[in-house]
Amino acid sequence: MMAAGFGLNRFLAAARPSATYKVMDRVAARRASGATVISLSAGEPDFDTPEYVREAGMAAIRAGHTRYTQVAGLRALREAIAAKFQRENGLDVDWRSTLVCSGGKQVIFNALAATLNEGDEVIVPAPYWVSYPEIVQLCGAKSVIVACGADSGFKLTPDALQAAITPRTRWLILNSPSNPTGAVYGRAELQALAEVLLAHPQVLVLSDDIYEHLIFDGVEFFTIAQVEPRLRERVLTMNGVSKAYAMTGWRIGFGTGPGWLIDAMEKLQGQQTSGASTISQYAALAALTGSQDFIRQSRVAFQRRRDLVVEQINQAPGMRCDVPQGAFYAFASCEALIGKTTQAGAHLASDEAVVNALLDEAGVATVHGSAFGLGPYIRIAYALDDESLSGACQAIQDFCRTLTG
Repeated sequence: MMAAGFGLNRFLAAARPSATYKVMDRVAARRASGATVISLSAGEPDFDTPEYVREAGMAAIRAGHTRYTQVAGLRALREAIAAKFQRENGLDVDWRSTLVCSGGKQVIFNALAATLNEGDEVIVPAPYWVSYPEIVQLCGAKSVIVACGADSGFKLTPDALQAAITPRTRWLILNSPSNPTGAVYGRAELQALAEVLLAHPQVLVLSDDIYEHLIFDGVEFFTIAQVEPRLRERVLTMNGVSKAYAMTGWRIGFGTGPGWLIDAMEKLQGQQTSGASTISQYAALAALTGSQDFIRQSRVAFQRRRDLVVEQINQAPGMRCDVPQGAFYAFASCEALIGKTTQAGAHLASDEAVVNALLDEAGVATVHGSAFGLGPYIRIAYALDDESLSGACQAIQDFCRTLTG
C-alpha cells in the first residue's frame, strides 16, 4: 500500500504492464510449483549467442574495457552501425547520425520522449508490439490505433493512414517484419504509405526493423527511408542485435535519423542511463563486423519451424493460421473457439480466456491477440526446438478437440 500523501506520475499510473511479461511470470510460477509448461510466449531466440560474439565480450573484459563510453556509444561501433545501414539498407549514413542504446526499446523510448508533448498523437497500426502504446502513454501523448486485420494482411493501408492523420499527429510507427503477426511490407506498400506521408510534413516515422533478418521464402526486406529518400529527414530507422544474433540479454539497440533528433535522443540518454554496457558494445561490434553465417543458419531453422507450426495449428479444430513472412511469430485466429467450454469447465469468452485455459489445462503458454490490439487471436512464438514445438502444437490440437458447446 502506498503511503498517504504519495502518488504515481499520472502517465505511469495509466500505463499497463506488458502482457507478454505477465504471461512469462505465470509460466515461471507454474514451473516453480512443479508443473510442466511449454512456453510459446517469449519473443526470444532459443539459440546461444554466436561463439565469436561471446568471445569478443570476454576479450573486452580481459582487456579492461569495463569503463564508461561516450553516451552515444563507442565510435567503432557507431561506424559499424553506419556501415550496416549503408551495406544492407542502402542508407547513406554517417556514424555521427547514429546512436547506441541499452536495447531497441530504449531507442524507441528516447525518440518519443524527446519529441512528444501532451496532446500529441502517434499512429499505431494494430496488431502492434505491446510496448508501443504504453511508451506513448508514458510520454503524455495519445495513441491513435488503426486496426489492420487479416483482409489487409495485418498491414496499414494508405487510405487508413490518411484517415488517421490529424494536425496533432507527430509520429507513425511501422514495424516490419511485425511482432505479433510476422507481416512484411513490400517496396510498393511502403512507397504507397510514403506518398501519403509526403503530404504531411509534421509527421515523423519510426521504422522498427528489429526483425529485419528473420524474413522467409526469398522475400526481400525494405525499410521506408530506403524506399523514399525524400522522407529520410523525418525517419528514425531503428534496429539492434537482439533478434538477428540471439543477443537479447546483451541489451544493445541502435538507430539512425536526422541529426537534430539523434542529438535530442543523446541528450535525454545522457541524463538517463548514459552509454550502454561497454562489454556489450564490443560484443555487438563483433556481431556486425564478423561472419554473418549465423543469421543465414538461424533463418533456415526459423522458416522450418514456421512451416511446422502453421501446418499443425491449422489441424487444430477451430484454429486458423495464415503463413507469416517474417519474425518468429504465428498469429492464429481462435474466433471459432469463443463461446466454447473446456474439459475443466472454463468458459472461453475471449482470446485471453483461451490463452489462460491453454496454460492451465494444456500446459502451453501463448499470448492473447487482444493484448496486441486485435482479437480474437493468439500469438505463438516459435523460437523453440522442433520437438518442443511439435509437443505444444499437439497439446493445442488435443485441447481444441475436447471443447464443447
